[in-house]
Amino acid sequence: MDRRRFVALIGSALAAPLVRAQAANRVYRIGYVSTYPSQKPSRLLAAFLDGLRALGYVEGKNLVFDHRHADGKPERMPEVMRELATSNPDVIVTGVNAQTRAARQATHSIPIVMVIGTDVEAEGLVASLAHPGGNITGLSWDVDLKNLSKRLELLKEALPALSRVAVLWDRGQDAPALKANYERAGAALGLSLIWIDYTAELEQMFRIAQRERAEALFAGGGARLYANRKNIVALAAKYRLPDAYYTGEFVEAGGLMSYAPNLPARFRQAASYVDKILRGARPADLPVERPEMIELLINLKTAKALGLTIPQSLLVRAERVIE
Repeated sequence: MDRRRFVALIGSALAAPLVRAQAANRVYRIGYVSTYPSQKPSRLLAAFLDGLRALGYVEGKNLVFDHRHADGKPERMPEVMRELATSNPDVIVTGVNAQTRAARQATHSIPIVMVIGTDVEAEGLVASLAHPGGNITGLSWDVDLKNLSKRLELLKEALPALSRVAVLWDRGQDAPALKANYERAGAALGLSLIWIDYTAELEQMFRIAQRERAEALFAGGGARLYANRKNIVALAAKYRLPDAYYTGEFVEAGGLMSYAPNLPARFRQAASYVDKILRGARPADLPVERPEMIELLINLKTAKALGLTIPQSLLVRAERVIE
């Protein structure tokens, strides 16, 4: 070994502990974006922070948590993302596709971890699930498009005579490719889908559903529907519409059924992506993770109130039944 190479190796060996010490003492800045403000951490944000704490990241110690929101107005998301990007966080964490798209428009260099990515290849958010190829990685919400449509199949199984379904649709939040997928699934099941765009005047959506003779309710997804889940579930009960949702929190609030990944668990898992990136991994090289399990939740209290008898074939497949 020549002298120059020997000196370089010795220098690297001596420098390694210093580099590790500097990394251990560093304070990281995480940008987190939501559509709505909150006086206290939501269940989802709390799950994400729990995941970070389990990995050794503590706010006020080695973590600055920069939480921005769009004040309930998805159209403000691009502006919020631009403001967040100027603060130069180490990682930006997003939820639904609309937030991720806004983050990508704001920066092509800051790593972005999405938590509720939907049909992300078709939406152009990543080159592929295995090799994202840009500054975006994280978690996909769907196992595949067939499973996204499974919720309609389960609703039909619970209500065999069902023919007309009102779909609450939030243009500001959902992936456009989903609409065509739901249409195909509905046609295969002999269902007419009645598309009802989100409005802040929630009861107006239900009056439209009633006018269009809807027999059940299907929530298409989105942060605004999620934030209003208790009111939406209450209105579904008022208008006597059996309802199927994209996350179990609606069922816990009184909805009839859901078929979806465990949402808080997905936010907790997102912390591991943040950790890998802070340790030096490139988003382009981190495969997007699909859910390992989709849970069926059924609320028998709600079924009884609606005068429904849920088939035993559904009950035995449910991960949780609320009685």
